Amino acid sequence: MSGLRLDVDFVDYLILAIYFITVLGVGFAARRAIRSSSDFFLSGRSMPAWVTGLAFVSANLGALEIIGMAANGAQYGLMTLHYYWVGAVPAMVFLGIVMMPFYYGSKVHSVPEFLRRRFNRPTHLFNALSFAVAQVLIAGVNLYALALILQALLGWPLWLSIVIGAAIVLSYITLGGLSSAIYNEVLQFFVILAGLIPITVIGLVKVGGWNGLVEKVRDTQLGDAALHTFSNTATSDNPLGANWIGIIFGLGFVLSFGYWTTNFAEVQRALSAKDMSAARRTPIIGAFPKLLIPVVTVIPGLIALVTVQGLGAEEGDLTYNNAIPLLMRDLLPNGVLGVAVTGLVASFMAGMAANVSGFNTVFTYDIWQQYIRRDRDDKHYLKVGRIATIVGVVIGIGTAFIAAGFDNIMNYIQALFSLFNAPLFATFIVGMFWKRMTPWAGFYSLVLGFLASLTLYLGYLGDVFAFNSDLEESFWGAGTAFVTAVVVAVVVTLFTRSKPEDELRGLVYGLAGPSTGVDVIVSADKVWWRNPVLLGAIAVVLAVLLYIPFW
Repeated sequence: MSGLRLDVDFVDYLILAIYFITVLGVGFAARRAIRSSSDFFLSGRSMPAWVTGLAFVSANLGALEIIGMAANGAQYGLMTLHYYWVGAVPAMVFLGIVMMPFYYGSKVHSVPEFLRRRFNRPTHLFNALSFAVAQVLIAGVNLYALALILQALLGWPLWLSIVIGAAIVLSYITLGGLSSAIYNEVLQFFVILAGLIPITVIGLVKVGGWNGLVEKVRDTQLGDAALHTFSNTATSDNPLGANWIGIIFGLGFVLSFGYWTTNFAEVQRALSAKDMSAARRTPIIGAFPKLLIPVVTVIPGLIALVTVQGLGAEEGDLTYNNAIPLLMRDLLPNGVLGVAVTGLVASFMAGMAANVSGFNTVFTYDIWQQYIRRDRDDKHYLKVGRIATIVGVVIGIGTAFIAAGFDNIMNYIQALFSLFNAPLFATFIVGMFWKRMTPWAGFYSLVLGFLASLTLYLGYLGDVFAFNSDLEESFWGAGTAFVTAVVVAVVVTLFTRSKPEDELRGLVYGLAGPSTGVDVIVSADKVWWRNPVLLGAIAVVLAVLLYIPFW
């Protein structure tokens, strides 16, 4: 990793040290407000919308976003924009407008708990266990990326960098719970931008501005196709190796909606909001910065493609994952370099904190309390939550070494999403809109959808099934899981007994409960700038308009 060693000086270290002290200070300050398990896991449902909205998008600004999207920008060009404009914003808006009334109004602590109330305990347990596994795997991705930066910065071995990075995250989550994570995520959002904007600006100046970058990209092996989003998607003759069906259905619908609407690590931020209106606006507020984040992720990936000779190696310093660190090394002066390093460290900590806080909540409420130690006092579950935080971080250290085996961590992340999120979304959406869907239909659709995606993935690894790229496989894996889950839900429902309507009130459309009726949902949305429907429509229109110059 010697080729990535950054030439840092005292000022850079000072900036990083100030950030670490601030993060830990937030943890200690948040600790004073922790009086119950609800305070620790859901911030006492007291956060304003602008805080939860920024935390919502910041929680996603981990390794997946920074390292992964920059790697994709270098590998696939502007087709990476699909992950934002069709692969995120519509689903974030849908979550706020359609699904948050049920999450927030039903007063559940987690997504698995919603499934228990809608279906049955086997469905709940399978989802809780699979979510816990997914979160520690994804936490490993964020931790690995954080370790790469510490290794480049300090020259430490990878294992030591992983352990140190884990200790920092563990400290402030254990101290202040979700409140600490959310307030730090708001801070981290601005620190991340402060770190990435100089890379983008200085990089564009170096290559001759946007026009200069376009000309240089055309001269690479990706060619002009890297500068378009839907060009040649009628076939698979494009850098992503995917057609428009896979992009729209696999990514834009199944993977995107599966991630944003059912991933508790994100939904948890909205559940901490102070009221129904704030909860609904949380993901929609997050959608607006999401529209513009490609400027500081995808564009640096393209700059790395044209300025870093040999980028794209399967191993060593020149893998796509190192696009951002290589640009930091080549472009940034001291002082600015310290800000950029701090921004990257902040992004990985935000991502890992989201995974760990989601893991400790689901483990405590949905596994420990439901199946191991029922009816204990609140202090017991608060203690278990803190222990689960430690366990989650320790397991994340182990899974970080799994992530180290992938030259593009985005491919690994998307494979995980197609396995865990796609079948969950299918089960969830059918169960929410079809009150007749039975408890056992929920269980079997979830399990068989997961197995369908796993079969396709293993077949791809074993050369039984052929795809043009890892990402194309994840698109089709997600689609296969979704279709399988829907078909299974319908078939099993025909042969099993549905729940009585009284048990479904507030959990499905058409059966509103006392806290999910229309009057409750819209009561705080009469002011136009607080109306989730209007704000969501604006966000979706902007996403469509942004596509036009890069079609």
